[in-house]
Amino acid sequence: MAKTGKRLKKAYQGIDPAATPVKLDEAVKQIKSRASAKFDETVEIAMNLNLDPRKPDQNLRGTVMLPHGTGKSVRVGVFARGDRAKEAEAAGADVVGAEDLVEKVQGGNIDFDRCVATPDLMPLVGRLGKVLGPRGMMPNPKVGTVTMDVTSAVKGAKGGSVEFRVEKAGIVQAGVGKASFPADHLVQNIKAFADAVQKARPAGAKGTFISRVAISSTMGPGVKVEPASLFGQ
Repeated sequence: MAKTGKRLKKAYQGIDPAATPVKLDEAVKQIKSRASAKFDETVEIAMNLNLDPRKPDQNLRGTVMLPHGTGKSVRVGVFARGDRAKEAEAAGADVVGAEDLVEKVQGGNIDFDRCVATPDLMPLVGRLGKVLGPRGMMPNPKVGTVTMDVTSAVKGAKGGSVEFRVEKAGIVQAGVGKASFPADHLVQNIKAFADAVQKARPAGAKGTFISRVAISSTMGPGVKVEPASLFGQ
């Protein structure tokens, strides 16, 4: 515990909570230099958006394929029958089933991180709303997890596809890579994520859309980022 405390103290040394935002390249450099945990820390982004998700025209949800993946091993479950089930297995799905899989999940046996379903199975999967919903795992056509193209959905989930949605306070958060990634890979992943959020801007959004941005590693401090530096070359 003492060694962990020393590493955290070093990571937070010299941090000024009132510091002005820096350009993305510099922020990534700082995050990488302060990632001192024994494991490969996840790099996360938090974006404060000028949204009130309680209003129907200010909700935001989507998915983005990060160019360099997340660095995380993702287990994918697929609700499908027949040929679609075979396609899911061939694409690398970890768990595939229909009524049997619904029964397992209802019993609390959830051995997957992401979930895909074919449209014809949604009446069955709908019963799992109270189980999968709070975990953010309920299949949704808006983010491509309710689809007949299970091959693309499974490969996307395993290859770096990230779902995002605005939370009550108008914040969007996501993991965008690992601290061990080269700095330019993290920059490209973060820009891809920010671009997807910008393109998903709902019609009801007014004024400046992205108000504040910060990135951090799992055990490290946050670094404020200039929103404008998330876009362009």
